[in-house]
Amino acid sequence: MATDVEVPALGESITEGTLAQWLKKPGEAVAADEPIASLETDKVSVEVPSPVAGVLTEQLVSEGDTVAVGSVIARIDQSATASPAQPTPAQAAAASTTNPAGAGETPALREDAELNTLEAPNADGPPRDDVITTLSPAVRRAVLEYHVDPTSIRGSGKDGRLTKDDVIAAAQGKAAPAAAPQAKAPPATSAPVAPAAPAPQARPATGDRKEERVKMTRIRQTIARRLKEAQNTAAMLTTFNDVDMSAVIDARARYKDLFEKKHGIRLGFMGFFVKACALAAKDVPSVNASIEGDEIVYHDYLDVSVAVSAPKGLVVPVVRDADRMSFAEIEKTIADFGKRAKEGMLTAEDMAGGTFTISNGGVFGSLLSTPIINPPQSAVLGMHRIEERPVVKDGQIVARPMMYLALSYDHRLIDGREAVTFLVRVKEAIEDPTRLLIDL
Repeated sequence: MATDVEVPALGESITEGTLAQWLKKPGEAVAADEPIASLETDKVSVEVPSPVAGVLTEQLVSEGDTVAVGSVIARIDQSATASPAQPTPAQAAAASTTNPAGAGETPALREDAELNTLEAPNADGPPRDDVITTLSPAVRRAVLEYHVDPTSIRGSGKDGRLTKDDVIAAAQGKAAPAAAPQAKAPPATSAPVAPAAPAPQARPATGDRKEERVKMTRIRQTIARRLKEAQNTAAMLTTFNDVDMSAVIDARARYKDLFEKKHGIRLGFMGFFVKACALAAKDVPSVNASIEGDEIVYHDYLDVSVAVSAPKGLVVPVVRDADRMSFAEIEKTIADFGKRAKEGMLTAEDMAGGTFTISNGGVFGSLLSTPIINPPQSAVLGMHRIEERPVVKDGQIVARPMMYLALSYDHRLIDGREAVTFLVRVKEAIEDPTRLLIDL
């Protein structure tokens, strides 16, 4: 009996996706709930599980096709028997070399059940078949596609396991071809200067020069479209300030061990800034508002979209009711988002909504930037790297750990005075964190 495999619900307002990759081939056995394909939506990548155990008999769509929620993409036959796997040339060669007499097999691979560590690293070239068969289907296909050695990659998944994004990042990190050497100038001579010769024609390029065309992923297309829409729609303006991070750094140094012991999470900077923004939004509610048609929508809650870097682009999961959360709750939520973003496990629901955005370019070394609003929000706060700079305190020039802050805002809704006031309130709360405790 054949069972249809349908595209699952992909999240609120998402009606279709792109079939990015088949994880199983026709004739292969699948277990119930085992992923057989991966889909890309406008926001996240999701895997399509098999509803039953059986054999994949039909693939009804091709990689790259757009599929709607609820449409049938494959069929699973519960009564069929999987086709025997045919040995690859590499496997056949290995068998004839290591086991010519047909004696018992000698495993060339040991897999640690907890860490997924692999022995016998492979030299440059296609990955060994005996190594890749121990990996998950998605990772195995990525290893074969990109021709990388899985034993040389440090996994970022749970318990150090390899993820598909780990393989892609390793493939992209391979050394680029060396630049062509520059031609040496001819040695000077004492011969008379000859008449000027005609300008030489341009020499053709030499060396290994390659170009690669890669179709934009659905997520990257959505990022590009939304950023351009933000520029075309909002009257964006950015105001700047700097903040002395001494008080926050001192507080973290004093309480980080107790905080981690009690809550099981490190005390970071983001908790202070989320709390500071929540406090400032009470004084300047327009920063936490949005425009819908000819109306302004004010929110009595703060849902903070936190910009997180993922292998396929920037994503913005939402910390909901951040104004009512404790420092520990904020730090735990953000840490979980960062971990799941690297593993490709964020859902569309994680990124739905949001009334205000905080983006920390400082973790990548950014000194100053003008962040772009995430519509329909009206403002975004940009954090940057901390560096010691000379400042004047009580008439003395001293070195202080300073950070530039940037607030980009929609001038249609937020006046300059309101934007500056909001940023000053954030600065005051960070430089004197006691304000966060007494709501001042």
